[in-house]
Amino acid sequence: MVSGNQATTLKNIASNGMKSSSLRVLAVSSGKGGVGKTNIVANLAYLISKQNKKVLVVDADLGLNNIDILLGLYPKFHIGDVLSGEKTVQDIIIKGPADISLLPAGGGLQELTQLDDEKKILLMEELDRVSDGYDFLIFDTGAGISTNVTYFCSAAHEILLVATAEPTSLTDVYALIKTLYIKHSQKYFRMIINSVDSEREAQLIFRNLAAVTDRFLPNVSIEYLGYIVSDSSVTKAVRQQKAFSEIYPYAKVTQCVKKLAQKMIAEKRSEVDEEQPSLFWRTAFTAR
Repeated sequence: MVSGNQATTLKNIASNGMKSSSLRVLAVSSGKGGVGKTNIVANLAYLISKQNKKVLVVDADLGLNNIDILLGLYPKFHIGDVLSGEKTVQDIIIKGPADISLLPAGGGLQELTQLDDEKKILLMEELDRVSDGYDFLIFDTGAGISTNVTYFCSAAHEILLVATAEPTSLTDVYALIKTLYIKHSQKYFRMIINSVDSEREAQLIFRNLAAVTDRFLPNVSIEYLGYIVSDSSVTKAVRQQKAFSEIYPYAKVTQCVKKLAQKMIAEKRSEVDEEQPSLFWRTAFTAR
């Protein structure tokens, strides 16, 4: 249960909203692991930042750090240090390629995999303090339907879901959509289809998923955002612990992510979350 003091804090956060009305808060998630979600986040953040936008990436798979390893970064502190009260968010933010800011997760810390209400409020307050000045805040969530995943998805302006052609990926991403709709009233989702040979293949995958969603979740809307081709440059970059868009700027996979970045930058926030509750600090707790 939320205590009286916690409820007051929530009301204050809800009343104040975000410091920057132009801030776009994205949650990037997937039904299952291994679909390239973190790689997409890292490279999307890199390419958005290259367009003179300020980007903060939060590794929201809190108990298992991934994105810092992917980018060859070695943080001294992590979100666990913030939630314990030892550090502030500003203390632990590190810089990545193209000057992106990164909030690292803990490595192998099971206690961070399910945040209680008090820690959620603390994290919201800390993020609120640093949100001013950023154009994009991107949550790289864990995979699946854990409470942390659904929490960060519900708190964002936009939910970007990553899927591949694998049947398990599609089944699991549908389960995530269903969970977010039924339990958290989320109705709007944007899809990125990863590891395909062509856009034609990606659109076919999307149409099949959309058909199932339309049939069984008629109030849910899913939008095709884009596709990313299979490319050996991805594996090569991972082995070098670099963003593939940094070291292979002309690769086909980089061009795909660049289109996504350009689309995100060109949009106004009102175009994508006009009907979605744009409540980053407000949707963490529903009626109790």
